[in-house]
Amino acid sequence: MHNETYSDGIEEITVTGTVVRVDLISLSPTERDTSNHPKKVFRQRLIFSVEAFANSVEVMQSALRGLVDAGVVTRGKPARPVDEPVVTADRAITTVSNIPRAPNASSNFR
Repeated sequence: MHNETYSDGIEEITVTGTVVRVDLISLSPTERDTSNHPKKVFRQRLIFSVEAFANSVEVMQSALRGLVDAGVVTRGKPARPVDEPVVTADRAITTVSNIPRAPNASSNFR
């Protein structure tokens, strides 16, 4: 048997030298933020070499192209403005809460 981890998304990607850290999050079933949306909870961290991360991105882009071609995912213009990601001094890229979601995204991600 293999261990499996479910993730609702990526909270942060940090690049330090030749190491890339990807923090996976899940939405809490019990905790809510001030807007009554489920709170994001850290679940697990993936750690890659820069080369392995770059290869993984290529694999994910290929999978996304397949989903788009199959009509499972629709690509289009953002429904609302997108803020630029915040890049900190250690080159961490933090996601922004108002990034538009595809129409087929879960309602838990508002």
